[in-house]
Amino acid sequence: MPDKKNHFETDAIRTQTPTTGEREHSTPLYMTSSFTFDSAEHARAMFAREIEGNVYSRYSNPNTDEFIEKMCRLEGAEMGVATASGMAGVFGCLAGLLGQGDHVLASRSLFGSSHQILSQILPRWGISFTYADVESPEKWEELIKPNTKMLFLETPSNPGLDLIDLKWAGKLAKAHDLIYIVDNCFATPYLQRPIEFGADLVQHSATKFIDGQGRAIGGVIVGSEKHMEDIQFFARHTGPALSPFNAWLFSKSLETLPVRMERHCDNAEVLANFLGDHKHVNFVKYPFHKDHPQLELAKKQMTRGGGVVCFEIKGGYEKAKLFIDKTSMVSRSANLGDTRTIVTHPASTTHSKLTEEERQAVGITPGLIRIAVGLENSKDIIGDVEQALG
Repeated sequence: MPDKKNHFETDAIRTQTPTTGEREHSTPLYMTSSFTFDSAEHARAMFAREIEGNVYSRYSNPNTDEFIEKMCRLEGAEMGVATASGMAGVFGCLAGLLGQGDHVLASRSLFGSSHQILSQILPRWGISFTYADVESPEKWEELIKPNTKMLFLETPSNPGLDLIDLKWAGKLAKAHDLIYIVDNCFATPYLQRPIEFGADLVQHSATKFIDGQGRAIGGVIVGSEKHMEDIQFFARHTGPALSPFNAWLFSKSLETLPVRMERHCDNAEVLANFLGDHKHVNFVKYPFHKDHPQLELAKKQMTRGGGVVCFEIKGGYEKAKLFIDKTSMVSRSANLGDTRTIVTHPASTTHSKLTEEERQAVGITPGLIRIAVGLENSKDIIGDVEQALG
């Protein structure tokens, strides 16, 4: 990575693969599975990693390299790996760093598939976990065991938008020599930079706000060279590689991330304020809303509240279904971070594989609805939500 650091917007736009002899202004696509060598000795030295360069697109590619370098700059990281999906990134963080007998302390409020990896897949290899409740940080230290190796958390959480104090968690991890990993998908590096608060690694589903247009699936892990080398080794040999085309899309999308996130936040704040006063709504959760119980923490570690709002509709599941079915402009989808506003019922979709008890523990009630607020005119978003609430 170059030493010089510009402002966020400039790095997002001007971090580019060196131009070829064609003098292109925009980075071209490198749709190739492999690369050639000048000689047998050149090939040997490349495979021995004595010299830098591209060998095979499962290992590296100019498009994925550019995307990784941008994400490292934007998150303040030393090194990174791009993956075929956000969940490949989560698994890469865990499987690349953990071994038999290790223990993970994780925040209870996690995405459903992250929960499945911790509870159903890693135990096959003798890796255990314990959940810590967001609302009881004073008890986290008691949950650390002699074999605890990692602190894994998500903030803001999906879908409940609970927050964890990143600086406090960093001190806890350092005191117990834990690898500290943050899923920063909801905030993006534009709104929150966990490494500045002590995180060793940051993981993203690039499918969401980084792409921003619902086109491609991918993920990225960035962080300290000390830990990324093990993850890079894991990814190199197990093959969760991001395609050059998707990397090219993500890198181009990062050029507009700041302006998109500002509009997402503007619209989300308007929607949260509308829902907070609605007679058919029990409560609304949004990090920068006046009623969020962690508003001061949100302002301390985030620049704005993000593009996701959740609320509980009165009447439970039946009213939630009715609301979703009555929306007309808003899309019904399990994705988020799109230009288009999306509505999701977490209990029956993204978090349906959790038990009822597990959902209740993280506030996923039958009436909870998640809205990923898009870039449409805020009056049209409010209008559709209002008519669906009835």
